[in-house]
Amino acid sequence: MKKILSKVRKKRYIIYIFIFLLFLLYLYNYVDRNIKPTLIAVAEVRAKSVTTKAINDTIKSKIKEDINYENLILVKYDLEGRVSLMQANTILMNSIAADMALEVQEQLKNLSNSKVKVPLSNTFNRYLINLPSLNLQIQPQGSVNVGFATEFEEAGINQTRHRIYLIVSTDIRIIVPLISKTINITTNIPIAETVIIGDVPEQYFTIPSKEYLDILR
Repeated sequence: MKKILSKVRKKRYIIYIFIFLLFLLYLYNYVDRNIKPTLIAVAEVRAKSVTTKAINDTIKSKIKEDINYENLILVKYDLEGRVSLMQANTILMNSIAADMALEVQEQLKNLSNSKVKVPLSNTFNRYLINLPSLNLQIQPQGSVNVGFATEFEEAGINQTRHRIYLIVSTDIRIIVPLISKTINITTNIPIAETVIIGDVPEQYFTIPSKEYLDILR
């Protein structure tokens, strides 16, 4: 009789274990199909926000106030006082880009040691559910690329505004429990501008781009 009861209990344990494993499999599939994509999206938005802020703060704190438009662009005028030539100060721009790349790289390393929270409740449609936050880890991947870009836009009658931007691009890896993904962060930071009176000259030497600076490295 005892042997029979023992066998029955063993069968029950096996059935319970089997049901538990099925439940775990169902739970894994549910999380993978319904929660994981939303969690990745929320973590990606949070990581981009934190990383972009860190980059912008680094650039703004390191760009000196005495670096103005005249330091970056040499403007020449004709005999009638009109702008005839605009030439980039590539030596200074290359120096600024190299310095900013190192500063941003160092700041992102410090960011990887900080704690970033991702509210788990944001992954559900019902915000009434009170769930804890997950720790989001941000790890830099590869080097930081820094280049320049320009923009011309009308600023009034016979006037053109010329802006100069720093373009910072880097890859980061976001890590939350059981999930990781590598994403690209690219942000533009305006550093100088001026208003050109009259037509924009046909002779214009393009300032070094991010791709050009990558080749120099």
